[in-house]
Amino acid sequence: MMKRLALICAIVPAGCGSLNQVGRAPEFSPLEGSAQHYAMYSANLPQDTSPRTPSAESSLWAAGSDSLFGDRRAARRGDILTVVIEIDDSASISNSTGRNRSGNVKSGLPDFFGIPQRLNSSLPDGASMGEAVETRSSSTFKGSGNVSRNEQLTLRIAATVVEELPNGVLRIEGQQEVRVNFEMRELVVTGYVRPTDISRQNEITYDKIAGARVAYGGRGQITDVQQPTYGQQAADILLPF
Repeated sequence: MMKRLALICAIVPAGCGSLNQVGRAPEFSPLEGSAQHYAMYSANLPQDTSPRTPSAESSLWAAGSDSLFGDRRAARRGDILTVVIEIDDSASISNSTGRNRSGNVKSGLPDFFGIPQRLNSSLPDGASMGEAVETRSSSTFKGSGNVSRNEQLTLRIAATVVEELPNGVLRIEGQQEVRVNFEMRELVVTGYVRPTDISRQNEITYDKIAGARVAYGGRGQITDVQQPTYGQQAADILLPF
């Protein structure tokens, strides 16, 4: 029995890998080793390095990012900002194509100094130079297509500045996981932002993120049931009919 199970696992390793999660909730993805983890540990949070004088200590208008009116916007590697995702898109496309063509060609040589009459005697039965060639052709094509799409998504996620590019643009990366019972919901956002596009509330909307990659999905028991089995997926790819 164990040999048979090992053989099945060798043939379908992905399916056997899922057997480890039977009766268990999906595990969270580790933060250690990610780009956000390295950005946090390789850069210190910005600190106020201005000299502290007695007048500055007693002033209500202290300078620095940690003051009441300080600039708390993300500006360097390791900083955190909030990404606001509000997608409300709809599209409708309808195309229709039609083509119809017909042709008719008929030619003959009924009289030409008596030559067609002399040739008729040597032609097969029913053939005549009077109607030597006659062709007909016709073709018809019709095509139609319709696309209707409606997407709506509203989310907020904290992202980390993982890289500062030479031109000042910041590369951000954010990941959020929420587990409810035995289902894990995942939200991932990456892209490039300009520091000037970050608002005073340290927020940026998704439409200001260049090369934005937003993924919202899940994994767990419900997702597994909604997906076709591995054998069915392989059959859909391999079968030509």
